[in-house]
This record gives sequence, C-alpha cells and structure tokens, in this order.
Amino acid sequence: MTIEIEKKYRLGEADRERITRELSGLGAEFVGREFEENSIYGGAALGDQAAIIRIRKVGERTLLTYKRRVESEFAVKKQIEHEIQVSDPEATESILHELGLKRRLVYEKYRDTWNLRAVEVVLDELPFGLFMEIEGSITGIKEAEILLAIEDLDTEHETYPLLTARLGKQVGETTEARFTR
Repeated sequence: MTIEIEKKYRLGEADRERITRELSGLGAEFVGREFEENSIYGGAALGDQAAIIRIRKVGERTLLTYKRRVESEFAVKKQIEHEIQVSDPEATESILHELGLKRRLVYEKYRDTWNLRAVEVVLDELPFGLFMEIEGSITGIKEAEILLAIEDLDTEHETYPLLTARLGKQVGETTEARFTR
C-alpha cells in the first residue's frame, strides 16, 4: 500500500513564474510538461469509503488509480493510493461501468513536473486556475517550502475533483472542466 503525502497551493501567474525561476536556480530537474485528461468514477461502495477511481490519460499512457483520503493532523493531504497502467482504456471503462461505477467528473490539466531534492514539485494549469503540489515526506515538503520561499502562499485544501464539481460545467450526467479548443 502506498501513502501519498502532498501539499497543494493556489497560484497566480506571477507566483508560477517566480517558482519556475526558483526551481531552475536551485538546480531542480525539469522532468517535462504533459497534458492530462482525468475521469473520476463514483458509486455506492466508493462513497461509503470516501474513495475515488480515476482513469488518467497522458499521451499514449492510461493509468487506473484508486485513492482514499487518510486523516492528517498537518496541512498536508494523505491518501492511500494504488495505481496501475492499463493497456485498454475502453475495456477498463466498460469494467467500471459493469461494476456499477459512473463517470461523475472530467477535468483536463497541463502539468509541469520538477524533481527538487527529495520531493516532486508539479505546477498545474487547469481551466479554473493555477496550482502547485509538492509531494514527498512532511519534512521534505517543509524543506521545499523554505527553499522556494513560499511559506506565505495560500494552501488549497480542495482536491481537483472537488474543485471540478464546484467550478465545472454540467454535460449530461458528468461535470467537466475542459480547456476550450
């Protein structure tokens, strides 16, 4: 079982530009930029557990993820996370449908990924705003906050699915947050 520990921040454009300069200046490794489409599935059993199933499409890869929130006394988010790569996204969606799960949300995202010491720093652009997540140990996250001089940034406690549910557009039975093309 994997426990994901991360902290999320809401950014303005100037924040993102400054943090990108800081990461570069600190010698962080830029891993790359990717476009993602994330579909969140829900159903009775998942709701009882406060869990989600996500299908994430990134280029030619498709990942199936189970996440369930774990309480934390810190300003970080802790989740149990299991993730596998799937070779057939359509069959995976059919299996979820047969299990009684319904696609509730879809959100798109551009993600810039950086490795800084013992943490991963991602800068995310979604249709409803700019965000940064730092993933690693609690100590590693705190160290990154100090190195990046971001202690004053607003922490975002809502997940992307919750933000999508609140800020997205209803399309049939699904709430979506997509970039206009």
